[in-house]
Amino acid sequence: MSNRVHVSTGSPWEPVVGYSRAIRVGNVVEVAGTTAMKDGKVIAVGNAYEQTKYIIQSIEQVLEQVLEQVGATLSDVVRTRMFVTDISAWEDIGRAHGEYFNTIRPVATMVEVKALIEPDLLVEIEVQAIVDQDRLRG
Repeated sequence: MSNRVHVSTGSPWEPVVGYSRAIRVGNVVEVAGTTAMKDGKVIAVGNAYEQTKYIIQSIEQVLEQVLEQVGATLSDVVRTRMFVTDISAWEDIGRAHGEYFNTIRPVATMVEVKALIEPDLLVEIEVQAIVDQDRLRG
């Protein structure tokens, strides 16, 4: 097995739940489900478009952190999975997703779920990236 690199953002929940914010095995990077929360508060309550933008920006920051350790960027994303609490908001969520991924064009899945961890969260996104071997560090 290739070296396994764990990336933490220092969330108090990472050790309690037993997860990493991101992990790299070989040239594959997986980023855990990401929501629109900052300092324990939901961002853009009631606005799926703004929550989606915030989430993708957060994922981009995590990938930049991974970049420092292993060499990943948002352009390396090959799959997104979007979990939404109201599928009727798909156009707003899709529009925000397209603003970041319109030229990258990863495969994408959007499914409706009953609820997320906080009632005001409308979207959770996880991504998978594959880093070019020439840029891979660590």
